[in-house]
Amino acid sequence: MAFDPEAVRAFEYMRWQEAASVYETTFASATKPFIAPLLNAAAVAPGMRVLDIACGPGFVASAAVTRGSVARGLDFSPAMLAVAKAREPEATFDTGDAESLPYADAIFDAVVANFGVHHVPRPHLALREAHRVLRPGGRVAFSFWAEPCDNIAWKLVFDAVVRHGDRAAARTPSPGGGFGTSAQCAEALREAGFDDCVAELVGATWSHLDAESLVTALRTGTARMAAMLDAQNHDALCAITADIAENAEHCRDGKYLAVPIAAVIASGVKG
Repeated sequence: MAFDPEAVRAFEYMRWQEAASVYETTFASATKPFIAPLLNAAAVAPGMRVLDIACGPGFVASAAVTRGSVARGLDFSPAMLAVAKAREPEATFDTGDAESLPYADAIFDAVVANFGVHHVPRPHLALREAHRVLRPGGRVAFSFWAEPCDNIAWKLVFDAVVRHGDRAAARTPSPGGGFGTSAQCAEALREAGFDDCVAELVGATWSHLDAESLVTALRTGTARMAAMLDAQNHDALCAITADIAENAEHCRDGKYLAVPIAAVIASGVKG
């Protein structure tokens, strides 16, 4: 399928509008563990002006506020922004496009994105815009899900779909670009003009009562993963869930499945 940025934007918009009301109780438990490492990578500290792009319900902006920063969040989903504004009154939230930020040059001390850059149709444009709005010496940091060999929850799902379903069933618009490895994350920052680019693998644990809970979180709180799972027929989805349950049992820690997850956190400095 040929790349169509407007088709990608429309797909992502629809999915995040739908996920906004339930994101905190479904998928946020997977992304929240990476907020502190993300802010650390951007050296976020008291008094800094921090921009959170693709901010969703505002968890990163809230964490920046807690650190004493002046936080601003930007997202293209009105539903997500409504949640963010209601839960974090001390931050400012704007409707906007990460590929064309509505801010002047060199006004932020840090720009961060927690699992947001790869949802933009053209991530390289978003990173260039992050570079533009940063002051000299300012830092950028973004997180991206690690490869399945390190990100066990994703491996469990993808392997189960390959065995019992169809990974291409959703026929979603081809993404404009992503990052498969740590090296690609760092290289994307270098291409956007950043210096001292590094990418670090960070691990965490995603806890669920059972495989059905994990699948439900993905179906209600994500975009492409949700579309892939939603596109499976009933029998295939049941088999996929059973497969995940069987293969995740080694992760059980008492009452819960404590499934390892991992992300790459890439950062750089504007020279």
